[in-house]
Amino acid sequence: MTRFIGKTAIVTGGSSGIGAAISQRLTNEGAHVIIWDKIPPNDLKKNNSLTHIEVDISNWGSITKAIEKTKLKKLDILICSAGISGPNEKTWEYEISDWFKVFDVNLHGTFFCNKVCTPLMIKNGYGRIINIASIAGKEGNPNASAYSASKAAVIGLTKSLGKELANFPITVNCVTPAAVKTDIFNQMSQEHINYMLSKIPMGRFGAPEEISSLVCWLASSECSFTTGGVFDVSGGRATY
Repeated sequence: MTRFIGKTAIVTGGSSGIGAAISQRLTNEGAHVIIWDKIPPNDLKKNNSLTHIEVDISNWGSITKAIEKTKLKKLDILICSAGISGPNEKTWEYEISDWFKVFDVNLHGTFFCNKVCTPLMIKNGYGRIINIASIAGKEGNPNASAYSASKAAVIGLTKSLGKELANFPITVNCVTPAAVKTDIFNQMSQEHINYMLSKIPMGRFGAPEEISSLVCWLASSECSFTTGGVFDVSGGRATY
């Protein structure tokens, strides 16, 4: 497929997990992808269509410097995939510093990226924004209140921005996966991992490639009448 020939995309958290799978598929279909991540992807030297910019998305100053370093002629696609799980603790036992850290990355980082990239898309006269939320943002996972609340806020941000840009040829959507087996599992307790698996009717975790296939449709020109949408990839877990 060649849906993204001539397109430029920024993917946050694109060096691993879901972000890496999305970046790979975009480049396979012709896009030039700029990865915003603290660490470079393993295949950076092997893929001429990838560029890496070191960014701390939770820091507005780092975001503005990244835009300057990226030196974009135009921006067509933004995919916000960077995120952390935070500790698995009861809400009343949650450390204040951990709460803020989860929100700084998952919500504030997504907002910063949406904020800085939207004017570039308006100038370009075209854009696709996809924010990676979570089924936890719709249903709320026990022992993951910060993660669940931050991802719920990402859904709200997506809906608001989608409506604000409805008169532009720019769509804004989010994806709400159930648990996908990536390195983020290293941040979780085994008990919590087992809980997430027990909630998926298909009886297995998702694969990053399954998420990337949906994301890349949302990032394509085919997605022209869908904005402010929330798309489940949950193995049957989603209840609404």
